[in-house]
Formats: sequence, structure tokens, C-alpha cells
Amino acid sequence: MSHQITVQPSGRQFAAESDETILDAALRHGLTMPYGCKDGACGACKGKVLSGSIDHGKAQPHALKDDEKAAGMALFCCARAESDLTLECRQLASASDIPVKTLPSRIEKLEKLAPDVIEMHLRLPASERLQFLAGQYIDILLKDGKKRSFSLANAPHDDAVLQLHIRYVPGGLFTEQVFNSIKVRDILRFNGPHGSFYLREESTKPMIMLAGGTGFAPLKAIVEHAIAEECTRPIHIYWGAKARVDLYQNALPEQWAAAHPNIRYIPVLSEPAVDDAWPGRTGLVHQAVMADFPDLSGHQVYACGAPVMIDAAKRDFTARCGLPEEEFFADAFTFSTN
Repeated sequence: MSHQITVQPSGRQFAAESDETILDAALRHGLTMPYGCKDGACGACKGKVLSGSIDHGKAQPHALKDDEKAAGMALFCCARAESDLTLECRQLASASDIPVKTLPSRIEKLEKLAPDVIEMHLRLPASERLQFLAGQYIDILLKDGKKRSFSLANAPHDDAVLQLHIRYVPGGLFTEQVFNSIKVRDILRFNGPHGSFYLREESTKPMIMLAGGTGFAPLKAIVEHAIAEECTRPIHIYWGAKARVDLYQNALPEQWAAAHPNIRYIPVLSEPAVDDAWPGRTGLVHQAVMADFPDLSGHQVYACGAPVMIDAAKRDFTARCGLPEEEFFADAFTFSTN
């Protein structure tokens, strides 16, 4: 049975099934409510039930005291709706609302998506969850005190396993290990989330998603988050790569575009191989955007890739297409071998 949940003061609404927690239902619909352990132990997801009835579930006494229950408080990570509800709960709107953590993780999966790209899945301890905004990144902490930054490729509602898209850097301190020696079940420590690259949900403007190479990873997270929250804003995804093999998850944005009328996908190759028999767009990906959108004055742009692509896109979009500078959001990937 489904129940209607209204969250105040935002007024956002979503449906929760009787067999799922309020938090899980909220995340499934793309709402960013605070949480920590997801196990009824830390109290980070505490909020007030203004009307309706709930089952408190496995809320632990030290995290939710009896007098708090009597006052209408609940832990949304373990509470389940027994009727339609009105809740009072803070929603997260910016990166500063989310605590940064240092956590261990176990490598659950290593899948080669292209000759030089591996998707790594990291599973957290059962008692931990990492809350983040779609588009943010984490720092992998190496034994010598150095760190390597990677964007999270999964949306926040799908947080049981963290996904990273890792491109091979010849001589790279960490990527050489990923491609040659790291194994499933190895333990990695990381710190995060970090970054101001995330979806500005308060806007109603059409969005240009501009990716270069593995810059697709955070844009994948943003698009999947937008789909989860049933966003109807137009989303135009431009993914630039050298050759066809570098569009390592090409079928995924094709599926998004086929399933959602507000999503359009345009892959662009700069140097397609002869045997690619490429029928699509060629050249620089940001120039493909400019050809399609000579006027960007009413848009937002989310760009992720190499610094040279980011710099060219920001310069040309603002100077030649009228994009307001404050509507250009970017995450530039830099690579280090040290």
C-alpha cells in the first residue's frame, strides 16, 4: 500500500510504500534528506511527524529517546508510514549541508568498460553510508599520504555501492595499480564528498550536459538523479570522445533519451577510427553545442572533462552564445603521475 508524504517547509511530496522506510522512499524520488548510518543509530535523519502515523522500526533508544517519540520525532531511516504523513525535515540544497567523512570501503567489482577505462565499485561497511549530491567526488587516500580524486558515477539514491570511472594514466601512481595489481575485495580508504559540481534544482532552465571522456561519470549521476526526482527540464547530453570505443557506456544515454522525452543525447567524436564507420557528429564537442544552440542565454551548462575543454567551452559559450557566467558549472579533470 502506498502513502503520500509531504515534507515541510519545502512542500515537496512523494509516495512511500508500506514496506520501505521513509528515507528510502524519499531518496528513490530524488529528495535529499539528511542521513548518516541508515541504521537507526546516529540520529542524523531525525525529523518531526506533524500528522499521520508511523512505525518507528529499529530506532535505537540512544538515537531516539522516549520523550522525543512522544513529541512526534522519528528517525526516517527506519520509520515506515502507516498513513499519509506530513513531516518537518530539512532538505539539503548545497554541498556545505553534507558532512565530509573518511571511510573504509571494499572493492566489490572491477569491470573494464574500454581498453583504458575501468569501473570500480566500492562497498561501504554495513553500518555506514556516504551522503552526497549528484556530481560530487571523493578522494581515494593512498598509503603514502597522497590522494586521487574521482567523481561518483552513481546517483545519491543508489548509494549502497559507490561507482567510479577510472581512466588509465601511463605511469600513474594509482591507475597503474587499478589496471595491474588491485583486486576485488581489497580495501581502500577515501574521504568525501567534495566539490561544488552538482545539480541546481531550484532552476527551471534547460540544461546542457557537456562531457569529455570519463567526465561522463558525474553527469551520469546528475542525469540519473534528475530522472529519479521526475525532473521535466530539457536535458541535452553532449558526450565528446576521440573514437567510438571511448564512448564506453553509449547505450545508457541512448536508453535515457528513448525513455524520457525531455532528454536528448548527442555523441561527438573528434577522431573516429576508419573501422568505426561513424555516422554521427564529429569535431570538438563544445562546438557541436554551439552549432545547435547559438543562443544559450536561457540555459544552464554542466561541463566535466579535461581543463582545455572546460576553458574553451566557458570562453565560447559566454562570449559567443550569451550564456550567463554564473550558469556555467564545471569540474575539470586533471591527471597526475606523481
